[in-house]
Amino acid sequence: MSKDSPPSKRRWPLAPAHPERVCWGCDKLCPASDLACANGSERTPHPSELFGEDWYEGLEEA
Repeated sequence: MSKDSPPSKRRWPLAPAHPERVCWGCDKLCPASDLACANGSERTPHPSELFGEDWYEGLEEA
């Protein structure tokens, strides 16, 4: 990849197997036990944990 090419867009997992193991607050996706981004003292939950497994239905593709 050349340095002039745009960064690739990371696919957002719709239904991860164990969302509680990861902080979803930024692109680093840190382990819940090691929050490296200083996003706060708690991990950010995955949308499926907040809104249920069908959280993505009705969202438009960008």
